[in-house]
Amino acid sequence: MWRINSRWKRIFYFCCSVLLCSFIIGWKTSLLLAQSASESNREPIGTVEAIAPEYQLGHQLYLENCASCHIGIPPAVLPTQSWLRILTNQQHYSVQLKPLIRPANGLVVNYLRQYSRNAVAQELIPTLLRDSRYFKALHPQVEFTQQIDTGGCISCHSQANRFDFRTLSETE
Repeated sequence: MWRINSRWKRIFYFCCSVLLCSFIIGWKTSLLLAQSASESNREPIGTVEAIAPEYQLGHQLYLENCASCHIGIPPAVLPTQSWLRILTNQQHYSVQLKPLIRPANGLVVNYLRQYSRNAVAQELIPTLLRDSRYFKALHPQVEFTQQIDTGGCISCHSQANRFDFRTLSETE
């Protein structure tokens, strides 16, 4: 029969090892490229953070009811307690608002609770952006030359009217 000497066995095993490693490297590379391609095709978030499907309707209702008169601000810039005060106060910026009815009210409250933070103990509950430590924490090293209000957001966040606070305006 055929007798293969040990030198040819070593060459055979070496070639098989190289082929196996090449196959594994090629397979891993194709997986990484496919993952990279799928991530690049994703729609940009735009908002401060991605909104989970169970809060999408609350987010939509928030925008329809709160962003119809002014720019809808991300829930993270005010503590949860501020949002609850704002939603229960029908007098808003000198305008009498119709209260949200159930279930819309509950959906908006759940959305705002999920994406805002609780105030710390003994903290005064702000109802204006300029008084919010969360707002200040989200804007470190930003010196404001105007009074802080929702109308001023668009000066830095060019897509704020679309609830996109990640896109910043071009600075001169």
